[in-house]
Amino acid sequence: SPTPVVAFLSVTSKVAASASATRIFDIPFYFSSNEWHLLLEILAILSMILGNLIAITQTSMKRMLAYSSIGQIGYVIIGIIVGDSNDGYASMITYMLFYISMNLGTFACIVLFGLRTGTDNIRDYAGLYTKDPFLALSLALCLLSLGGLPPLAGFFGKLYLFWCGWQAGLYSLVLIGLLTSVLSIYYYLKRIKLLMTGRNQEITPHVRNYRRSPLR
Repeated sequence: SPTPVVAFLSVTSKVAASASATRIFDIPFYFSSNEWHLLLEILAILSMILGNLIAITQTSMKRMLAYSSIGQIGYVIIGIIVGDSNDGYASMITYMLFYISMNLGTFACIVLFGLRTGTDNIRDYAGLYTKDPFLALSLALCLLSLGGLPPLAGFFGKLYLFWCGWQAGLYSLVLIGLLTSVLSIYYYLKRIKLLMTGRNQEITPHVRNYRRSPLR
């Protein structure tokens, strides 16, 4: 599917789902139900773990982002479980704002790369920095922010969200969130290393024939 469509669905679906869940679980009957809490905790754990594990195996950049976005939903669910108490909704909204910005920025970089090379394969990003340092650095910063690496915006969004979850006693969810965040930073760094330091034998014709950036 076209990258802009994937970007649109990736962002809008998560915003809509988060807003709907906030409205539903803000109703006292639902929010106070232990069964709903347990269901949400299971969904959060599955999202964080499976989303990031599947993302590691992807060879397409946009598919990697799509699956890692599933992991991001797990973090958002933490804020939904916390609710109005301990700034749960506030932390969720803050995190979503950072996430949307970085996600759209990442997809913009992927769209531009695709237009100039006609490919979306991760290995074709090898050595991109030698041809277009501006695009390579922009993509790297967006990925690192999505992973939550300090001192980027995504770090503060996750810090606020995890802190609210910890204050609400969701220790296991926060710990899993921290571990999966480290996992996401790991595979983001692997991709960044590839596009920054791809050796000559790793550089594919797509990048070798890449049109140089006018900003260089």
